[in-house]
Amino acid sequence: MSEKAIEQVKENVKAMMAAPSCCAEAKAAGEKWLKAVGTADEKRETAALIKELEEDVTTIDGLIAFASSADGEKVFGKEAAASMTKSAKEAKAKGEKYCICPACQAIAKILPLKGELLK
Repeated sequence: MSEKAIEQVKENVKAMMAAPSCCAEAKAAGEKWLKAVGTADEKRETAALIKELEEDVTTIDGLIAFASSADGEKVFGKEAAASMTKSAKEAKAKGEKYCICPACQAIAKILPLKGELLK
């Protein structure tokens, strides 16, 4: 993998981990990957990171469905859920594929590099 790609992934892994919306499993996978870069464990931890990110990333349709549900209202509050639903629908209309939270947006920048990462 090119040094430029590694730096791009590092930046986005750190952004994902710093996001309040990042789950503990993705954060742990990110930490392990960052520690493994440049070591004999890099390939294994890269595969584990990609697997975790693919499991955790939420689609824009998934966000819309959750934010507009009763569960979404319980988590976000009625007004915030309505605002999030509106923002997600606007993002989808502009072509967004993934949830608009900071963690998912960072993941969305990592996943296109999957092929290069797993070489």
